Amino acid sequence: MIRNLVLSKVSSCRVLSRECVKFGCRSSTNSNGRRHQAHYNLNGRRFLCSGQPAPRVCVVGSGPAGFYTAQGLLKGNSQCTVDIIDKLPVPFGLVRFGVAPDHPEVKNVINQFTSTLAADNQRCSFLGNVEVGKHISLQDLFHAYDIVVLSYGAEADRTLSIPGEDLQGVYSARSFVGWYNGLPQDSDLNPDLSGETAVVIGQGNVALDLARILITPTSILKQTDITQHALDALNKSQLKKVHLIGRRGPLQVAFSIKELREMTKLPGCRAELNPSDFEGLQEKIPELPRSRKRLTELMINSALEPPSVMSQDLSGKTWTLTFQRSPVEILPCPKDASRVGGIRLAINKIQVINGKEEAVPTGETEDISCSMVLRSVGYKSLCLDSEVPFDEQRGVIKHIDGRVNGVRGRYYFIQYFCPWVFTRLGGD
Repeated sequence: MIRNLVLSKVSSCRVLSRECVKFGCRSSTNSNGRRHQAHYNLNGRRFLCSGQPAPRVCVVGSGPAGFYTAQGLLKGNSQCTVDIIDKLPVPFGLVRFGVAPDHPEVKNVINQFTSTLAADNQRCSFLGNVEVGKHISLQDLFHAYDIVVLSYGAEADRTLSIPGEDLQGVYSARSFVGWYNGLPQDSDLNPDLSGETAVVIGQGNVALDLARILITPTSILKQTDITQHALDALNKSQLKKVHLIGRRGPLQVAFSIKELREMTKLPGCRAELNPSDFEGLQEKIPELPRSRKRLTELMINSALEPPSVMSQDLSGKTWTLTFQRSPVEILPCPKDASRVGGIRLAINKIQVINGKEEAVPTGETEDISCSMVLRSVGYKSLCLDSEVPFDEQRGVIKHIDGRVNGVRGRYYFIQYFCPWVFTRLGGD
């Protein structure tokens, strides 16, 4: 039924022949026997058929990439029409379900996207609850539209691939973020917050988001748009300490200074950073880029700050950055072997390999007791259709300059890197 509704909406849109949109734009006759006199392609050339509607575009995915793509197309061609489809019932993807609830300023872009739908409602439409590969196929979309843009993002997790990862109390960052942001598929996650210590694997912005939400006073969180079920659970939480684990050193952390500054200013919380982790970095600071320099200086100042200067309203909640460690095993709880009881970390050293600083195991390990492990080591995309050439190992669509080769028809893959998405979608 959903497939029929989508196809009926665009049943009259396909007026151009396949040959007409090939790069090179040679003149040809369309399905109605009319002659094409000018063309437009994704390299910016004009594509206009005398007396005929402009191309119809389908954007799969209603996150930032999808809306920015739609905005560019609508602005670049005054006659272009765009349909944005998504498997969720509501639009905005990562902005709605990925941004931390205490970052409302980042979510303001939703107003811009809403304006796109409102201002161009004759040229831009949103169709929710439509899952490509289930309700409708890519071939269906190809026959209904002139161009199909795949911008559905990364909805699968990268795993640690270590023993114990299937224990109760191990959660992915994607699921945990979806839980406190109201993503329907994660509403029943019910994370166990009864222990005192949590470990976050990763030192990127998402990792700091997880740590911050776990230890921020609920009196602050209730002023945000966090879900009620998450707020109720966090209000009963017994967590007092969060370890953020990174495989490399302070100079390689992936979080921004804004995220770190927020952590240092959390009321009732304090940082426990080891000053020895920053020895020798003062001499390197002048050589660093400005953003990395400021970030390193803030970490050093936080590590050396005397306790007397810290917040006097301590609730016992602390957070720490643990460097040069890699998880090798998640340990079961002695009282319940099905649950998390700790994590074993390999101790690394930094070596320059092929001109790049890499983490190399020393052969030594250390254990940290904990009741929760959150992995924030990145995400990967899933293949929508067997026709699309897909790199299963990397979790990306194979493409050359945005064009998907080896597919019958005109499929394009466009990806934008938003501020909250890392270039490699990694955690540290």
